[in-house]
Amino acid sequence: MASQKFDMIVIGAGPGGYVAAIRGAQLGLNVAIVEREHMGGICLNWGCIPTKALLRSSEVFHMMQRAGDYGLKAESISYDLDAVVKRSRGVAKQLNSGVAHLMKKNKVTVFMGEATLPAKGRVSVKSAKGTEDLEAANIVLATGARARELPGLEADGKRVWTYKHALQPPHMPKKLLVIGSGAIGIEFASFYNTLGADTTVVEVMDRILPVEDAEISVFAKKAFVKQGMTIREKTMVKKLDRSKDKVTAHIEQAGKVEAQEFDTVISAVGIVGNTEGLGLEALGAKVEKTHVVTDSHCRTGAPGLYAIGDLAGAPWLAHKASHEGVMVAELIAGGKPHAVTPDAIAGCTYCQPQIASVGLTEARAKEQGHDIKVGRFPFIGNGKAIALGEPEGMIKTIFDAKTGALLGAHMVGAEVTELIQGYVVARQLETTEEDLMQTVFPHPTLSEMMHESVLDAYGRAIHF
Repeated sequence: MASQKFDMIVIGAGPGGYVAAIRGAQLGLNVAIVEREHMGGICLNWGCIPTKALLRSSEVFHMMQRAGDYGLKAESISYDLDAVVKRSRGVAKQLNSGVAHLMKKNKVTVFMGEATLPAKGRVSVKSAKGTEDLEAANIVLATGARARELPGLEADGKRVWTYKHALQPPHMPKKLLVIGSGAIGIEFASFYNTLGADTTVVEVMDRILPVEDAEISVFAKKAFVKQGMTIREKTMVKKLDRSKDKVTAHIEQAGKVEAQEFDTVISAVGIVGNTEGLGLEALGAKVEKTHVVTDSHCRTGAPGLYAIGDLAGAPWLAHKASHEGVMVAELIAGGKPHAVTPDAIAGCTYCQPQIASVGLTEARAKEQGHDIKVGRFPFIGNGKAIALGEPEGMIKTIFDAKTGALLGAHMVGAEVTELIQGYVVARQLETTEEDLMQTVFPHPTLSEMMHESVLDAYGRAIHF
């Protein structure tokens, strides 16, 4: 059978791939997309979206328990874990069908199956119907990543879980061990701890949330401990002994190994890129530490072959993948798009309290040789935060002392995942401290703290 010809073929329909396909179609390209499992990829089906649905349920449950603080009464408060999970799956399903609709609307040809690259400019798709051959001068790899599994700590879906099992739990954990304190580990620790699990988080680095600013990590740790979590840093799980209803974890700290029993373990120790079986090396694409090596415009070493999103390395964030998808589609269509710079990408963690950041941490800014000015403002000094009953949190801003450039912003507290975008826009527009100081922030809002943090960096804070 003759191969079908396209201008651009995208492999993987996650937030990188499907966005690349839509933008390519908007620019007049004839686009095909290949997906082996779910439209919307991990993010939409097993990641960002369903986890936020779960976390919203635990947040409402937490608020119900605090009803008395607001002069309200709520008695005999409980939850139905199956119903919580069902809602989460329903949200994912709704968005999954939304992506399928967008493909149809934009006239993107969808192939459901497993893709390989037998030769330059060629894609072979194996599905239940057989094998289909596709051709295009431009191929975009958006195959994403999966959970990293450490030897001896592999998930079994019964007592040892990855994020996927944690989203559809076979039981409610009573005593939970979470291995890894990045965004995924902390979000699940927060969810299950709020629902009543006795939760321990183990982190091999010297602090939890190691990619965040150190001050934010310390603040978050205090909040988690106050909520009843056990946090163990500079600690490693050496092995897990499994039985029918428990797991014995051998935990090493300061050279000593102790055995501790849990009924559930969640492994969240990072991700590995889905590079296997595609035939990348034969085409001249380089793979390092399971990720495809690219330049700043996502080009691989093979002409006409691009890699975007988690496959192309950190930061492993859906919005980074989407932006890269747009950039690559515009490049293929003959445009001259700007490269996506990692420092311009905000990171958000939806635990309680929420955490959000963009740009350089204080330590990184100093490492890079910047003379800096740092501002801080606490939630307790903000009227809206007190009225909301959310007085615990802080906003930290870092400026270049010579130029006034906003180098980084770091937040912990209620709704900071929504607030961070103000600083993202400010950095994109190359705003200085003077511009931010002259901006009038509405009152009463949480966003006023962003203004105050800037003022504080220059000794001008009003309300603290």
